[in-house]
Amino acid sequence: MNENFAKFLEPAPSPLVRLQHFLHGNPTMVPVIVLLLSVLAFGVIAGDRFFHPFNLSLILQQVSVIGILAAAQSLVVLTAGIDLSVAAIMVLSSVIMGKLAIDFGVPTPIALVVGFGVGIGCGYINGALVTRLKLPPFIVTLGTWNILFALNLWLSGAQSIRSQDIDQSAPLLKWFGERVSFMGAQFTYGVFLTAILFAALWFLLNRTAWGRHVYAVGDDKEAAELAGIRTNRTLISVYVLAGLVCALGAWASIGRVGSVSPQSFYEGNLQSITAVVIGGISLFGGRGSIMGPLIGALIVGVFQSGLRLSGVDVLWQMFAIGWLIILAVALDQWIRKVSA
Repeated sequence: MNENFAKFLEPAPSPLVRLQHFLHGNPTMVPVIVLLLSVLAFGVIAGDRFFHPFNLSLILQQVSVIGILAAAQSLVVLTAGIDLSVAAIMVLSSVIMGKLAIDFGVPTPIALVVGFGVGIGCGYINGALVTRLKLPPFIVTLGTWNILFALNLWLSGAQSIRSQDIDQSAPLLKWFGERVSFMGAQFTYGVFLTAILFAALWFLLNRTAWGRHVYAVGDDKEAAELAGIRTNRTLISVYVLAGLVCALGAWASIGRVGSVSPQSFYEGNLQSITAVVIGGISLFGGRGSIMGPLIGALIVGVFQSGLRLSGVDVLWQMFAIGWLIILAVALDQWIRKVSA
């Protein structure tokens, strides 16, 4: 009788509240819905040009490198941190790969391995500063971002390595720029790398104990420690893996750009954060799917392509993406109220 009386007093949740609970349990659905609506909208506005297989595959090519950076950024954001150095790590790794293979004649596979080691080392330094010196991730990576970009300019002499030199001495560096044609679409190997990378990270985060530890640390670090999780080791492993992902992005970026430039992807940090935020990963850590940032990167690519085909100026493209970021954060705050 009392239970029935309690149920009678409890108001039925409104459709909006039910939607809020659904999105809280399925955070990736928000960017999926936005992506589908964006594709449909720009298909209507820009016409058949937008749905042409070449244009759709071009969007995938354009977001492949930023998608890889977003994957690295996501790992850190899931732990309630932020990494402003992902683009700098990627560029430094690419410069070292190029300098060793082109200027010093080191066999390309060895140059690639050294570049991967540089990415891992940079990630370890970030993780060690955050865990052992207890410095905020924002401050640490802001500092290493400046340091690494200065190293990029010093090591390269502010000079790019030309595409012709790469073709002649180390064509393997541009391997991820090779294209596969299919029904009018052109896919680079870099697109396939991005898809495989996200699938591998999804498996690590959702099917392993390490992945559960990452989410636990991001949700509540103190509670994770009480549960017996070695939080510092987990955090360092996250930064190290993020550094390795950035190094993979370095190899892919050489194929995408066709050269090695110390000043390329200078805005990659902000673009990766944009993809993460739009993709539904909470900046407060502990919530979101690794697939979200991939969808977020695609949303940005769709907006840029659709607006460009519609004749919209680049200035207004940035304006639209800025509003996307604000709306994504506002929506995340609204969804988080479910657990408040």
